[in-house]
Amino acid sequence: MAARGRSDKRVEPSFEGSRPSDDFRLDADERVVGNGNGRPGRRPSRAESDERSERPERARPSRNKKAPQRGQGGGFFAPLRRLIYWCFVLGIWAGIAVGGLVLYYGARMPAASTWAIPDRPPNMKITAVDGSVVANRGSTGGEALALEEMSPYLPQAVIAIEDRRFYSHFGVDPFGLARAVVNNLTGQPIQGGSTITQQLAKNLFLSPDRTFERKIQEVLLSFWLEHKFTKDQILAMYLNRVFFGSNAYGVEAASRRYFNKSARDVNLGEAATLAGLLKAPSRLSPARDPKAAETRAQIVLGTMREEGYVTDSDLKTAMSQPPAKAKSYWTGAQHYAADMVVDEVKSLIGEPKVDVTVETTLDMRLEAAAEKSLNDILKKEGGKLNASQAALVSVDATGAIRALVGGRDYATSQFNRAVKAKRQPGSAFKPFVYAAALEAGARPDSMVNDAPVKIGNWSPENFDEKYRGPVTLASAFAQSLNTVAAQLVMQVGPDKVVSLAHRLGIDSDIQANASIALGTSEVSLVELTSAYASFMNGGYKATPHIVKRITDPDGKVLYEADYANPPRVLSEPVAATMNGMMNRVINEGTGKAARIDGWQAAGKSGTTQSFRDALFVGYTSIMTTGIWFGNDDGAFMKKVTGGGLPAKAWKEYMTSAMKGYTPTPLFGTGRGLDLPPAAVQPDSPSTTIGDIISGILPGGRRTQEELPADYPPAPRPPVQDSASIEREPARVRPVYGDNQGYDNRDNRQIYDNRPVYGDRGRHGDVIPPGDVPARDYRQYRGPYDSPTPVPPGAIGGGPVPPGDVGVAGSRGQPRQTTLFDLIMGQ
Repeated sequence: MAARGRSDKRVEPSFEGSRPSDDFRLDADERVVGNGNGRPGRRPSRAESDERSERPERARPSRNKKAPQRGQGGGFFAPLRRLIYWCFVLGIWAGIAVGGLVLYYGARMPAASTWAIPDRPPNMKITAVDGSVVANRGSTGGEALALEEMSPYLPQAVIAIEDRRFYSHFGVDPFGLARAVVNNLTGQPIQGGSTITQQLAKNLFLSPDRTFERKIQEVLLSFWLEHKFTKDQILAMYLNRVFFGSNAYGVEAASRRYFNKSARDVNLGEAATLAGLLKAPSRLSPARDPKAAETRAQIVLGTMREEGYVTDSDLKTAMSQPPAKAKSYWTGAQHYAADMVVDEVKSLIGEPKVDVTVETTLDMRLEAAAEKSLNDILKKEGGKLNASQAALVSVDATGAIRALVGGRDYATSQFNRAVKAKRQPGSAFKPFVYAAALEAGARPDSMVNDAPVKIGNWSPENFDEKYRGPVTLASAFAQSLNTVAAQLVMQVGPDKVVSLAHRLGIDSDIQANASIALGTSEVSLVELTSAYASFMNGGYKATPHIVKRITDPDGKVLYEADYANPPRVLSEPVAATMNGMMNRVINEGTGKAARIDGWQAAGKSGTTQSFRDALFVGYTSIMTTGIWFGNDDGAFMKKVTGGGLPAKAWKEYMTSAMKGYTPTPLFGTGRGLDLPPAAVQPDSPSTTIGDIISGILPGGRRTQEELPADYPPAPRPPVQDSASIEREPARVRPVYGDNQGYDNRDNRQIYDNRPVYGDRGRHGDVIPPGDVPARDYRQYRGPYDSPTPVPPGAIGGGPVPPGDVGVAGSRGQPRQTTLFDLIMGQ
C-alpha cells in the first residue's frame, strides 16, 4: 500500500533544472561516506534524492574559476623568495665545493709544522772611515730595519694605500678574495683584494703565478702568518722584503736607490712615492717615469689624509715638494769602490751567509773631491781633446785606498778602469828603471849621453826627437829621456828592473826586455799607484787594500786587516834619492802642471804611443795618487800627455785632499837622508907615454870608484857567451844583494823565480806559454812616449855591445882616455 501511494512517476537524475548548467558542487550530505557499520557508503534512495532536490540552491562558484591553492600568497614577492631560496641552496653547494678545493690544495702543501720564514738574502753594508754608508750590496740592495727605525710615514703610507684594515682583519679580506676568485673563474687577471699578509705570504713562499691553487695556498699561509706573528712583525717583514723596482728590495734599499738617504730619514712626500711603487714597481719607478711616480704619490697622500694619518697642512707641504728624480742606475763614484769591496770581501771570507758590515778605508770627502776633479777636467777639455774617460786611485803610506774613481759616470758604465783595466804606463814606469840603476851603483849626478842608441834592430827616440848630449841621471829622469832609460835597462839588466817592480807591488806579468824602459808591459792603475807609495813612505811595501774590518750582525769580527809591519823593499838612501829626482820632475820637468802651493811633491808622467793613454802618478808626504785619461776603445787623444790633463786633475784633487794637513817635506829631507853628494873624482895623474901605450886599445885599464857606504854593492855582470845577445832572455831571475821580492800576502820570496809568460790577452790576462805561441816585440807595437821602433824580444839578455855606449862612469867604473880615443876624437 505504501508502495502504491508512492508516485509512479520516475524522476530521472538530471543536471538541468534550477541549477545553473555550469555550476557543480557536492554538499556534505552528498558525499559518499561510510555507514555506521563500517561498510562502504550506500547509495541514497530516490526519496532522499527528491528531498535534496527540493532544498534551496546555494551560490556556487563558477566552474571555470580555479580556486586558490593553499600556501600561495602575494604573487609579487614569490620570485624574490624563490631566488633567495635557490641562492641559499647554491651557496651551500659552493661552500662545499670550495671547502673541498681548500682541503685538496692544502693537502698538497707541506705540513704546517715544517713551515718557517726563509732567511732574507744577506746584505753587505759598506761604510767609510767616518761610519757613513758608502753603499749596500747583495740581492736586496739594503739592510733590514726594525719598524721602529723607519720613518713613521713609511708604514702609514703603505697601510693607507695597500691595506686600510690591516690591523683589524684576520689576514684575509673576504670581499677582495671573492673578487679575485670571480676574476680567475672568468679568465680575467687576478688583481687587488690581497692584504699585506697575503702579499708577504706570496713573496716568502709562493711563485708569482696567478692561479687558483696559488691563491688558496696564499690564504692558508696568511692564516698561519697571522697566528704565528704579530701585526707589527708582519708589517716589518713585508717592508723589508717587498720589491720597489730598480733592483731594490726593501724600504732601505729603495730609499737609498731613489733618494740617496736612509729609510730612517725619508719625509712624507718620499714615503708616499715609495708606497705608490708597490702597485707597479717597474712602471712607476722614478728612475723610469718620474711623472707617473709623482702622480701615484699624490693619490697615496690623498688616501693618507682620508685615513687621518696626516693633516691638511702636512698634505699641502708634501704636495708642494718637487718630484723625486733618480738616474736609471746607481750613480756616484763610490759605487766603483763598493764593487771592489765586494770582490775583496769574497776573497777574504767567501760568500757571506749573513748580513755583514764592511768597514773600509775610504774617505768620502776625498772620494767627492776625486770625482769632481776628473769631471771638471773632462767637461772643460775632454771634448776638444777627444778624452772621454778617466780614473783615479789615491792611497796612503800603508797602501790603504782613500779614494777610487773607476770612470766618468757609474750610471753609464760600471767597468772599473782603476782596478780591472790594464794599460801600458809609458814613462810612468821609469822610476823602477832608475831605482834599479841606483841599486846597481849609479848616482843621480852620474853623466850619461843622450844620443842615438841602437839595441839590436830597435832605436829608441825621445818624445821631441831631439838629443841633448851628456846629461846627469837626474836631469835625464826629469826630462823623461827615452834613450837614457833604454841604456840603463840594458846596463842593469831587464831582470833586475822587473824584480824591483814586483818587489814594490807590480803584480802583473812584465816582459823582461829592453822595451820595459818605456813602459810597454801592461799594469793596472791601482798597482802602479801603490808601488809609487813605496818611494813616499821611505822604502816599505804599500799593499793596496780597501777593506779594514768585517763584522756580522752580532758584532763578531770576521776579518781585520793588519798592515802595521810591511816589509822593506827599498833602502832608505835609494828611496830618498828617488824622491829628490821625482821632485825635480814636478819642479822643472814634465810634471810642472802638477805643482801645488805649500807642498813638496814628487811624481812622474807617462804617455803612450799615439796618445792613447796619459798618466800622472805623484805624491806628497801624506798621500800618493795616480790618474789616467784616455778612451775605452783605445782611440787617439789629441796630443794629451801625462803632463797635461792628468797632471792638471792631480793638482786639483791633491789641493783639495791636502786641506787640513800640515805641509811636511818628502821622505829623505831634513833627516840626514838628503841626496848623497856627488862622487869625488880622484885627481888624474899626469898622463905618461906608458899610460898611453898601455891603453892603446879601447877597454884599457879601469879603476873601481868608491861608492857611498849606504849604497848596495853593484851586481856582478852576467856571464855571457858570444851568442848571448841573440838568445831569449833568461826565464829565472837571480837573487841579488839584500833586496828580494815579496808576495803580497805573506811576504814570501817569489819574484826572483817568477816564470816569464809568452803572451798576454787583449785585456791583460796572462796566457801560459803552452797555450799561445810567444810573440816578440817585432810583432807587437805597444804604445810608449814616442812612436819609435820596438826592439826584438830577444834583446835584453845582457849588456848592449859595446857595454859602455852612452854612459860615462856607469857602475862606478870611469874609463881612461886612450890613444885610440884621441885618434878617433872621442
